[in-house]
Amino acid sequence: MNPRVPRDRAPVPPVRPDGGRRDRVRGAVVGSAAGDALGAPFEFGPPGAFSARFPDGVGTLCGGGGWDPGEATDDTQMAVLVGQSLVECGGLELPDVFARFRRWAAGDPKDIGLQTEDVLTSGEPWDLAAALHFQVNARAAGNGSLMRASTSAVYFARRGRAATMAAARRLAALTHGDRAAWEGTAVLHELVRVALGGADPLAAVEAALAEVHPDHRARWADVLAPGWHPDDATEFNGAVWPCLGTALWALRTTTGFEGALAAAVDVGGDTDTVAAVTGTLAGAVHGLGAVPERWTRTLHVPLPGHGDRVLRTADLVALADRLDESAEIPIPDTYT
Repeated sequence: MNPRVPRDRAPVPPVRPDGGRRDRVRGAVVGSAAGDALGAPFEFGPPGAFSARFPDGVGTLCGGGGWDPGEATDDTQMAVLVGQSLVECGGLELPDVFARFRRWAAGDPKDIGLQTEDVLTSGEPWDLAAALHFQVNARAAGNGSLMRASTSAVYFARRGRAATMAAARRLAALTHGDRAAWEGTAVLHELVRVALGGADPLAAVEAALAEVHPDHRARWADVLAPGWHPDDATEFNGAVWPCLGTALWALRTTTGFEGALAAAVDVGGDTDTVAAVTGTLAGAVHGLGAVPERWTRTLHVPLPGHGDRVLRTADLVALADRLDESAEIPIPDTYT
């Protein structure tokens, strides 16, 4: 057991400064990016590395491991591409999202998941590439569809539970052929939807699980249970189950945004993605106002495949606002 992550830490009621829906929407998008940049220097490191670096608990976007201070990784880059597609296309156009992913992958990003890279560079069409990859490899339950979900979760939140979970599955399936990844991304979408409405996402887990495909419901119920702890994981947290489970554990056992992110990174492993997912949820709960200014000041998102373009916090805020303000667009039946 990781001694820095006590199993007996009791769940605590989160402190939710109510800055309103707009603050929470911005918090989900910026919070995910901040978590990504916070965790990037500690990726594949041991448990406790974050608290060893910042024993007073006041962490910074310190950079390291090839990342500049405040630089977001492929997690946020792909989330931005999803968000831009949704806004510019006026809805979910899966071929457009896939084309944007391919352009990005061809732009030589600093980091790209092996599975995602295989799918995007296979040359197969958008609606077959992930499925064919899964047929060959029989393994495709990485956390790569969770890491980019902040923008789509915001966009579809106003459309209700069924629509947001259906859209999440379709977006996940672009790169991940394993339904486990689809269902985990759908659950994350739904919990963000609840949080953006001002309610407690932890109280909504049971209702979200009821919508999970029956073949996957029991496993997701185990990892999202209140008593689950990162030490209970049976896979590396680069897999979809412990990644989302750790994010919920961090939210459940802390009282604020910064504490949740610190707890997530301190687990070790795939720290950028675990922290990005935690930041999506914690940001949707606590709002942009809870994200430390010392983080938002240096946060930046390069976009490979788009020349020297770099997004800053203000750009992420503007994107979040546009996603939330978009007119409601029905989801075709083929997305269910």
